[in-house]
Formats: sequence, structure tokens, C-alpha cells
Amino acid sequence: MKRHLLKGKNRHMANENEASRVKILALYKILNMYTDEEHPLSADGLCEKLGGYGIKCERKTIYRDIAALKGFGADILYSHAQKGGYFIGERDFEPPEVRLLTDAVNAAPFITNKKTAELTAKLQSLLSVWQAKEAKSRAHSENPLKHDNEEIYYAIYTIDRAIAGGRKISFTYHHSVIKGNKPALDAGRKFVISPYALIWNSDKYYLAGNYQKYDSVSVYRIDRMRRTEMLCEPARRFEEVSCYRGRFDAEDFARRTFYMYSGEKRHIELRCKDSTAETMLDRFGGGVRISRAQDGCFTVRGNVYVSEGLIEWLMQYGGRVEVVSPPELRLEVINRVKELNAVYGVK
Repeated sequence: MKRHLLKGKNRHMANENEASRVKILALYKILNMYTDEEHPLSADGLCEKLGGYGIKCERKTIYRDIAALKGFGADILYSHAQKGGYFIGERDFEPPEVRLLTDAVNAAPFITNKKTAELTAKLQSLLSVWQAKEAKSRAHSENPLKHDNEEIYYAIYTIDRAIAGGRKISFTYHHSVIKGNKPALDAGRKFVISPYALIWNSDKYYLAGNYQKYDSVSVYRIDRMRRTEMLCEPARRFEEVSCYRGRFDAEDFARRTFYMYSGEKRHIELRCKDSTAETMLDRFGGGVRISRAQDGCFTVRGNVYVSEGLIEWLMQYGGRVEVVSPPELRLEVINRVKELNAVYGVK
């Protein structure tokens, strides 16, 4: 009989301990969701909120639980204002940080509108409901420039696993075409690639890897991939197809390219109007030499990877940027200008 009573007592104590753990977790959730410096909650207010979770408690247990949470490292403060009470002070992510991340998600065209809404909601859940409401009122609406490939998230996950496991991947790669009066995807082409890095460049997400037919590193836009799969076949080592040793330097690889076009490193000289100064500094940073020229111009000299991407980038500045050297690059730009003149009937 005594043993039976002990078992019942132990079971009761275990239930009480379980309820206590649930209560303190619920309390911390409530503090994170419903409090900030402008919206503190009193002990009575916290008891009322806990009641909404089916948890009954007294004010004195609130004080004890808050002390335990603070001892664990939670930044719980007390406001002595007219409506005094407890609130979460410093958060893992403060409102300006959540705003920056939310804006980045909204601006990224490879993140679909559906996923943008999901990620925005998750980011705003890091704030109190009051802070989230204010952040939501400033959020962007749907971005018509966003892609609609919902497979991109699975592709990123698969590529990450393949890189970590040193294995090849396969995918079907599509391009946009015009069919009738509407944009559509072409039939696509299947690739088998040894993946080395994921690179975010110029608001697009790329895969850098080796196409098995060539001894080089190519780039592929993730939003154009469909049916991405990880294969059992070991990936080709990047040391065999690149200048990197020990680690594939994605940052350096991105610097070598314009708009993710690879090319040959050449010494170039550009004569630029002063109005392009910020653009040139943003693009080249301290990697080039800049000197003052005449007539409101300056000269840029340095080693740059010459590619189709560089030519496209130079063309957008028209007469404000002149290629002085190398001669081959200057000639290519001249030919592009002639083609443009021909299109518009300029002699």
C-alpha cells in the first residue's frame, strides 16, 4: 500500500514539473510575442495571457519564472511607466535588422512571391506583434519581376548537399523564349555538373561548377534549373579545372567575372567622365589605379577579366566611358557601336 502511495506521489510530482516547464516556455513565448518597450505586460496581464493557453497561475509564480528566465540569459526588463510591466529588451534580431532582411527578400527576383510572403512572415515573427504590425505596413507589395520557379529552394538544398558530399548533380536547364505572343520556357537541356559553389551576383543566384565535357568552370542560373538531382557519381575536383587549391574561392571567382561571364585577365585602360566616378569605384574598388585626366575626365587602369559581360557593362555608359586599351577590346566595342548605329539607321 505504501509503495502504491509513493508511486502516486511521484507521478503527481512529475506532472507538476511538466506543467511548470510548459508554463515557463509559454511565458517566454508570450513575452516575445506581445511585449516590447512600448507595450509591457504586468504580472496580472501575463497571467491572463497564460490563461489563453489553458495555464492557470498566480502572480508570485510569474516573478519566480521571470527570475529564472533572466538567470538563463533572457533580456527581460521592467518598465516603471504609467502602464508598467515586463517586456523583452534586446532581441536576437532588432526591428531595423528584420527590415533589412525583409527588404533583401523582397528585392531578390529569384525568390518567388509566394516564398517571399512566407519568409517575410517568418522574419516578422522574430518581433513582437506590435513591431511586426508596424513592419508589415511598410512592406513591399508583390514584385512583378520575381520568377515563378518554386523548385529553386529544392535545387539550392540539393546543390548544398552535393557540394558537401563531393557528388555530381544533374538538372534540366531552360531558357525563356517567345511562343506566339507569350513568354515560355524552351524544352530544356540536361546537364551533369560537378558543383563547387553557390554565388549571389547582381540579384541572381548562380551555380559555379564543371560541365563534364570541358576543363573549366561554368556558371548556371538557379532559377533556370528544373528537376535537380544529386547523383552517386563523385564530383570532379575543382583543382583540375581552376586555379584554386584546397578551397574553391567563390568570392574571388565572382570578382573575376562581369554578369557571371568568365574571361581572360587583361590589363585595361578606360577614359571616363567624372560623372561615372562613383560607378567605377563601386565596380572596381581599390583593385585599379585612377588618375586625373583633362576636360572633366579620369583614367582607370588595372587588370580585369575581359568577357562578354564586361563589354555589355561598358556599352551601357555610351560616350561617358572610352576603352583606350587593349586594342581587341576597343575594336569589339567599336563593332558593337556600329551594329547599334545600323539598327537605328545612323551613318
